[in-house]
Amino acid sequence: MAEAAMRETALREAEEACLRRGATLTPLRRQVLDLVLQAEAPVGAYALLDRLKASRPGAAPPTVYRALDFLLEHGLIHKLERLNAYIGCADAGQGHAHDHHHPHQFLICRRCGATAEITDHGVAHAIEAAARRAGFTLAEATVEIEGTCAR
Repeated sequence: MAEAAMRETALREAEEACLRRGATLTPLRRQVLDLVLQAEAPVGAYALLDRLKASRPGAAPPTVYRALDFLLEHGLIHKLERLNAYIGCADAGQGHAHDHHHPHQFLICRRCGATAEITDHGVAHAIEAAARRAGFTLAEATVEIEGTCAR
């Protein structure tokens, strides 16, 4: 399937997921999600703003941050804290609850910046067990692993 068709499918699934939750993927939110999905690597808010201004000249930082907050809240994207950047959720539209309670880990290449989302339930269970042993109630966990990709 071509990249544009895959993005369109992801956007349609995102709209459907939002509707199931009683939320609306407005045209602006849809456009910001599309920009995140188009990015070849995790993308920062100001880079998104620059791209958004091509079609919405009056766009300002709060415009982008509100859209990103919505997309994060609905599990359609993830924020990589290490990079202060956003990436589309690989599982969005795949039946999970879209609330980020699905296990996810990120492999971040130090050389080229390529980032891959993986879902390893063993890692998630190990973190949860370690937290329990420490008397800690885990709400969510994102693991960001840096290294070098195969390329």
